[in-house]
Amino acid sequence: MQDGNDTEGRLTYAGGFQAVLAQMEGRREPMTYDEGEGLPPLDCDLIQLRDQLIGTIPAELRTSKSGFGSKCRQLHREFAGQPALCYLNGLLIANLRRRDQPPQAAPLFLRLWREHADFLIANLDARWLVSSITTFGDHGATDAQRRVGHVLSVLFNTMKLYETERLFSGVTPEVIFQKGKKSSSKLPLQMDPYAIVGGGLDVNMLGRIWMDAAEDPVVAPLAHHLLEALNRDDRNLFRRLRLMREAREGTRPDPGPTPKHPKKQRQETLFNSRAKLWQHPAPVNPERVEPDPGLLRWGVVSTQMAPLADIARFAAWHLQLGAARVSIYLDDADEAKAAWLTSHPGVEVVLCNTLYWQVIGRRPKAHQLRQTANATHCYQGSDLHWLAHIDVDEFLMPDRPLAEVLTQAPEDIAVILVPPVERLADTDPGAPARFKTTARMGGQTKSVLPEIYPTYGAHLRGGYVSHLEGKCIVRTGIPEVRLGIHSLNLDGTGVSNRVTVNGTYLGHAHAATWEAFRSKLDYRLDHGSYRKKDSTDFRLSDIIDFLRETEGENGLSHFYEEVCTATPRLVQALADHDMLVSVEMDLDAAVEDVFGTLPPDIA
Repeated sequence: MQDGNDTEGRLTYAGGFQAVLAQMEGRREPMTYDEGEGLPPLDCDLIQLRDQLIGTIPAELRTSKSGFGSKCRQLHREFAGQPALCYLNGLLIANLRRRDQPPQAAPLFLRLWREHADFLIANLDARWLVSSITTFGDHGATDAQRRVGHVLSVLFNTMKLYETERLFSGVTPEVIFQKGKKSSSKLPLQMDPYAIVGGGLDVNMLGRIWMDAAEDPVVAPLAHHLLEALNRDDRNLFRRLRLMREAREGTRPDPGPTPKHPKKQRQETLFNSRAKLWQHPAPVNPERVEPDPGLLRWGVVSTQMAPLADIARFAAWHLQLGAARVSIYLDDADEAKAAWLTSHPGVEVVLCNTLYWQVIGRRPKAHQLRQTANATHCYQGSDLHWLAHIDVDEFLMPDRPLAEVLTQAPEDIAVILVPPVERLADTDPGAPARFKTTARMGGQTKSVLPEIYPTYGAHLRGGYVSHLEGKCIVRTGIPEVRLGIHSLNLDGTGVSNRVTVNGTYLGHAHAATWEAFRSKLDYRLDHGSYRKKDSTDFRLSDIIDFLRETEGENGLSHFYEEVCTATPRLVQALADHDMLVSVEMDLDAAVEDVFGTLPPDIA
């Protein structure tokens, strides 16, 4: 039925859908080939193509007059220096967009993705990955492949249309429209507006695509990768709707535009939360900017007064990750520990004895001040490119070699903030180490915390019992700075040229066992991280005080089980909200591998 607000002369597409189809089909004219040209056979050697790089355009293609030759020349220029397998993927897609493509085109395309999906995902840019999933829609071998390909094709093409129109609004893609500016105009086709707060259209749509893709092992890696990339990207409608929802719920202020680094736009999904450089930047030493991961040297510094076994696990983990040096400042100045640890050349031990404190200054009474004094002492004499300041129960957990992450940091950045995830107490000895994230890290709001932690969630910052601030990896060679617990400080203020890294976590084994939690409880309440801050809100210290007064040890045990233990219920609840991180962590095996033996205090 014709819409009463339109007439035949005012159609968006004059001539109706017969004209639309005619125009669409005109773009699918069969590919033309000169004699001897064509796609490789279905049984071609894909391993060889994976290892071969695209070089100069072959002589026979330079003079070809065919459509195939023209497309080959275009793709040779685009994929110059890249794997030939990526070039073949593009060539197959170009043929499959036409009618009457060669018979091996679709089977060969599916073979590429069946046998080399991980390689293609790692080497193709997002544009070609989207083109690949679209091709599954027309040429998939299974119903799931075709269904997922079609729906993602519609999704990404629609995003391209509306995000292009948005460019004319004068507002950059990562910035939401101002509150209070909503128009009273009706949506087309009598649709109801999406409910900014409480609406489930977005998650239902994306979640259904994810589940459909999981049905097919060929299309799943590509489809899931693209959906995860969409979830990480901050320049799309889904992210803006989330920010608008949070602003209306009062969980965060309306965000302004995020400054972009002018030279390294490719890093936008690796680093985020960039501070404004003009607020309080630290001057980066250009001699410590190393672009080659093979030459970059990083290390960790930590002040420790822990059993030798724990220190050995900490050191071994980071040496296995690729640390050039692990600097341990022994707060108890135990020479026996120092002798065992320094059997590995990558471990540096400083005994914090009377002589040490006489050299660098008065020994601070608070352990936090001793930590910052020691970290700054290490920083000032460091010849590394980057230095992380972390504790004995904290473990860097990068999703790729850490040197690769550090070399991709913008050259004017002094600090990389690593977000913390909190380890749960093991209930299954055979399971990997499991860590929980905050609600925000999982793309949630704090409203989910009472669902996950029914008794205590409403009173815990992020659902954690430890810090939410994370720890820093700092670029060395900057004069007159001090390395703090959670920041790099210049003139007593945290420097602003910092970014938060995505995909790399700080695994915090803050309360990894009930015994550790209970034995440190009093100290942490009086001197450590559980101390009551200025806030009058009912927080962790109040919970513990209340449980002690009303239920005693049973109350504390119930708290630990609900909040800190990897019970099946908690693990499932965290997984359902994308707030669970699992990592293989055989720390004793790492100690044996690095040091060649276990320390005497490991049973």
